[in-house]
Amino acid sequence: MNKPSNKTWKHKLHEIIYEADTPAGKLFDVILLIAIIASVLLVMLESVKSIDSKYHDLLNISEWVITILFSIEYIARVITVKKPSKYIFSFYGIIDLLSTIPKYISLVFGGIHALAALRALRLLRVFRILKLARYLGASNNLVNALKASRVKISVFLFAVIIVAVILGTVMYLIEGEENGFTNIPKSVYWCIVTLTTVGFGDIAPQTPLGQFIASLVMVLGYGIIAVPTGIVSAEYANQHANKNEEPKASDLHLNSRSCQNCLATNHKDDAEFCYNCGEKLKL
Repeated sequence: MNKPSNKTWKHKLHEIIYEADTPAGKLFDVILLIAIIASVLLVMLESVKSIDSKYHDLLNISEWVITILFSIEYIARVITVKKPSKYIFSFYGIIDLLSTIPKYISLVFGGIHALAALRALRLLRVFRILKLARYLGASNNLVNALKASRVKISVFLFAVIIVAVILGTVMYLIEGEENGFTNIPKSVYWCIVTLTTVGFGDIAPQTPLGQFIASLVMVLGYGIIAVPTGIVSAEYANQHANKNEEPKASDLHLNSRSCQNCLATNHKDDAEFCYNCGEKLKL
């Protein structure tokens, strides 16, 4: 007799935690986002010595309260799905775990609790709450463009490294140790810093020939920045041309209902079964 009631509370808890279309689910997600933001702010404030020295106990207690709440939420997410491993090893599952354990680890290794700032990654859940996931086609196109450009970019970066090694060696021979170019690796470092237009200024050529080469490296740096940008832009344009960015009419009737078996989301409003695993959806 206990089994049906056991299923009932799990289904209700699953609906609250994993779905954003119900009033309880929306309230849970809003509270969760507020808690995540508060947690990140607490970690930031604790890193300010003047604030930490004055409110250390308050900040520490507040962090523990939020950590315990996140721990309870993580356990609830695990026990309300039929296949816990689906959640545990999913992207959000790993992020949820990483955002929870730093405070516990800090009991053994001091200072590591600052990694709790990883909780900011949990704000990605706002896409599900605001139903923005269906409009992420542009980001998918960008990822595909980067993948399609990886060979060209790899060849280009390899050529840049060769140029940096050659010019760095030349500058080492021209400037020498007396001008700060004490060895070839350090000279290559200078070339990379100059080529990328960062220019820390910790090493600078002093001879006229060295300054002339440095000028060429600086000008070359602007051209180097433009090349990978053009490669990715061209691939992105191809991705955009091959795929319509506007959401389909059928996509406008999707909801955030989550399958209790495989955690798939974005089911149609009138769907009775999961499109991914065939599990019957709880209405």
